[in-house]
Amino acid sequence: MSGNQSNTSEDHCDFDDSLIFTLVPPYILVISVLGIIFNALVLMVFCLHKKACTVAEIYLSNLAGADLTLVCCLPFWAEYARKRYDWRFSESLCKLSSAVISMNPFCSIYFLVMVSIDRYVALRIRRPFYAKLGCLFVWVLGLVFALPIFIYRKLKFNPESNFTHCSLNFTSPEQYLASEVTTIIFSFIIPVIIILFCTVKIIQALRKRLMEALNIQKTDQKATTLILAVLLAFLICWVPFHVTKILDVLRYTRILKCNITLIIAQQVSVYFAFFNSVLNPILYVLVGKTFQKRLRESSMEKTAGMEGRLNITSKS
Repeated sequence: MSGNQSNTSEDHCDFDDSLIFTLVPPYILVISVLGIIFNALVLMVFCLHKKACTVAEIYLSNLAGADLTLVCCLPFWAEYARKRYDWRFSESLCKLSSAVISMNPFCSIYFLVMVSIDRYVALRIRRPFYAKLGCLFVWVLGLVFALPIFIYRKLKFNPESNFTHCSLNFTSPEQYLASEVTTIIFSFIIPVIIILFCTVKIIQALRKRLMEALNIQKTDQKATTLILAVLLAFLICWVPFHVTKILDVLRYTRILKCNITLIIAQQVSVYFAFFNSVLNPILYVLVGKTFQKRLRESSMEKTAGMEGRLNITSKS
């Protein structure tokens, strides 16, 4: 996000932010409202259903949790953009909302890594306990990688504009480069390689119809189809963001020259990536047959409960 960049860059590139101030706030608010409603519904179906969650559902419910935390923080940045990058909230909220937003792609991609490995390995015993432990590990790792945000994200007053900016303030260009390169490697390159490897193997297994030979249940095939759809959606939404991030690092090291096309691509890619948090729950409804079944059962249980309470009330 603009206003979300480090102040250590020496290669300044002029860019007219007027369209961002006009278009981004309503777009982010729509994403936030839809994301909160859809992801809250997903968590309710997964967590409040009487049947225990499968391993895949444990990972996907944590993915929905990561998306929900992201969209809950976006309204603050919508207001930040509306005020032309004048932060009107506390420094603690500046740090916290930035850290949550940075954690989302990291945690999300590693939840997908774990569920991809689970689909590929197809362990004979896939215990939910290990899945929950793995999810806890991802959340902790996400917090560790967000530590630079807590440390270096600060409020900085600009006397020329009389605005207060919520921005990264690294002490040196080397720190900024180290942070960006580490993020690119561990949040993008390594997990994408693992996901692509597992996805290719999963598709090969589906094509050769090895599922029946391995006695894997039909429900696992449905879960695998849903996971492949979620993986594809994540890559479509987040790969452009990481590619522009790599190009920005090359620009920062002066391997590439600053140009308006790159700046525009950065802006478009980051806001497009946020759409993934709305797209995931839509995929659960459209592609996830098991999720559809759980949603129907949850609706029926709620309806039956309401009818029961009404009958008791009418009798009394």
